[in-house]
Amino acid sequence: MRDNERVTSAIREPETPAATTPPRLIATDLDGTLLRDDKSVSPRTVAALAAAEEAGIEVFFVTGRPARWMDVVSDHVHGHGLAICGNGAAVVDLHGGPGAHRFVKVRELPRNNALEAVGLLRDAAPGTVYAVEQTYGFYQEPAYPKLHMEVPDDLAPAEDLLADGSASTAEPVLKILAFHPEMEPDAFLTLARLAVGERATVTRSSPSALLEISGPDVSKASTLALCCAERGISHEEVVAFGDMPNDVEMLTWAGRSYAMGNAHPDVLAAASGHTVANNDDGVAVVIEQLLNGRI
Repeated sequence: MRDNERVTSAIREPETPAATTPPRLIATDLDGTLLRDDKSVSPRTVAALAAAEEAGIEVFFVTGRPARWMDVVSDHVHGHGLAICGNGAAVVDLHGGPGAHRFVKVRELPRNNALEAVGLLRDAAPGTVYAVEQTYGFYQEPAYPKLHMEVPDDLAPAEDLLADGSASTAEPVLKILAFHPEMEPDAFLTLARLAVGERATVTRSSPSALLEISGPDVSKASTLALCCAERGISHEEVVAFGDMPNDVEMLTWAGRSYAMGNAHPDVLAAASGHTVANNDDGVAVVIEQLLNGRI
């Protein structure tokens, strides 16, 4: 999640695209978007989400977080029980509450692709260290920093963690996390995308040089498109919100999209509209105006 370098006044009207198609689904990122910097959901935002659903608009949380980190919104599920986690790697039913989430859809990163990506990025950016995110397990290399304040299931080189017969083979791989202690984040992302090519999808949502590597063609946008197709919802009927590079494809795909006031420059360029920062309830500002017919 980024610091709010570009905070604008919450009083200001959001810049909006010209659109007349009534929305049927709201897709919102969490960190830096729906959540305030203290990881809370403001009362105003809770009320706006509830009002959207009362008006017949479905709400999807679309995040890079794993399912086990979805407790931040567990009290605000209401009707919107499905979330897209891991940047599109999983669709999760949140109704069971923290620790009891059910995986509805998994779009895994094939282990051969993961191994190739690890090797190519090691060569392109020496010093890169890795963690492996699975449906339930989390594994990391010994040098991988404690970025998430959780205890890994095992410590070993990524090549060993991904090898056939390892302790992790019982579960699908959702994504690989790649951290570099020295590189500038956007430069690391560009380098990794060139090195990995079409073997995997590489993006980032952290202010540090931490990359998220998913299966080929797996993104927030592609999984959201699948979920919408199952519901007979077109992209023109989707309103999306985001703040970081892992949101760009989703914001480009949606009929209407809003970059937060604290968003990364690539997100500001990709979205068709802009709202105020996450700490100023930018998602709620737009939803309120949508429901009032003002945009």
